[in-house]
Amino acid sequence: MAMDKNTHVLIVDDYKTMLRIIRNLLKQLEFDNVEEASDGQEALAKLRAGQFGLVISDWNMQPMTGLDLLKEVRADARLKETPFIMITAESKTENVVAAKAAGVSNYIVKPFNAETLRGKIEKVLGHA
Repeated sequence: MAMDKNTHVLIVDDYKTMLRIIRNLLKQLEFDNVEEASDGQEALAKLRAGQFGLVISDWNMQPMTGLDLLKEVRADARLKETPFIMITAESKTENVVAAKAAGVSNYIVKPFNAETLRGKIEKVLGHA
């Protein structure tokens, strides 16, 4: 079964270059329905206003971290089922544990390529 390439994806990172890289990787995977947010608060506002099928968020952001955003999403009745992939430069065990405890769907450590991203998206969108 193929992934739904029309899935509305929200990418969240406070670093513009990273947003561009993730958008380009998604484009390689034929995901064109992509919106960006440059911090957790903007992301939360967009999520509450729209219908997103996937969130891909950086961990390390100010003032609201990716982990804080994840917790807000999981605490919101309408958003709590939204697949959420966390991107981080840290592969520290406690980060992975914290993200898992908060309900992260999957986890990507930088640097990564389109194939890695595809694998993670396939897992969280339930298609093998």
